Amino acid sequence: MADYIVGDIQGCLSGLKDLLNKVGFTPGSDTLYAVGDLIGRGSEALDTLKYLYGLGDSFQTVLGNHDLNLLAIYCGVKRAKKGDKLDAVIASTDFAKYCHWLRTKPLAMNINDTTLVAHAGLYPTWSFGKAIELSAEISGALQSTQWQQLVKNMYGDKPNRWRDDLTGEARQRFIINAFTRMRFLEKDNRLDLNCKTHPSDAPKSLTPWFTIENPQLEAQQKVVFGHWAALDGDTNSEKFIALDTGYVWGGHMTLLRSDTQQQISTS
Repeated sequence: MADYIVGDIQGCLSGLKDLLNKVGFTPGSDTLYAVGDLIGRGSEALDTLKYLYGLGDSFQTVLGNHDLNLLAIYCGVKRAKKGDKLDAVIASTDFAKYCHWLRTKPLAMNINDTTLVAHAGLYPTWSFGKAIELSAEISGALQSTQWQQLVKNMYGDKPNRWRDDLTGEARQRFIINAFTRMRFLEKDNRLDLNCKTHPSDAPKSLTPWFTIENPQLEAQQKVVFGHWAALDGDTNSEKFIALDTGYVWGGHMTLLRSDTQQQISTS
């Protein structure tokens, strides 16, 4: 029995299956966790959702920005872009089924109490416990009868700094942005949601979130995330593990075995 965490799949089922075959993944015995962005830009979006849904309890995921985008399309808040390659999903008789399945998924989850999985990462003033608590707030809204209202209100770049006394739409929007869109921070831990480059190419005023000291993290704790293909796994830290290695852009798809910390990539 083994737990595996895979980077951004983005509708690339062929690459995922290549990886799972490499490690001899066995549903019912092994568990696959995903860092989010199950679909978006890859040409096998519908088949990807069908396969992952079919894994049942052998698959768990957090939500990424592309997954939330699919919910927004379902709600009529957004229109699908050609580059998202979601036509087959939208036309499918299972579109609603997959959207209702996705909205049962959290923004952050713990694995073995020492590993936090979140699509974009962990905001530098949040502990593991705080992250799970805030994720649960959004999950509660997503699973309520008023869930479409959350989807309608989640877009926007403000507020860009966390305060514990944030309430309502502003609080929900910040939580979602931090978990699904974060890369760089400005001074005072303000989110910059525009720059997507490798840190070496970024303006000096911006700091990668994972390089900011987080006094809430315990020595043995690790954060596994995706979302940032330009990093190509480069964090220079054993505590922060970046698994989006740009498969959909011609790079590799990467899998992490949680007990050994071994990384396996497509060739």
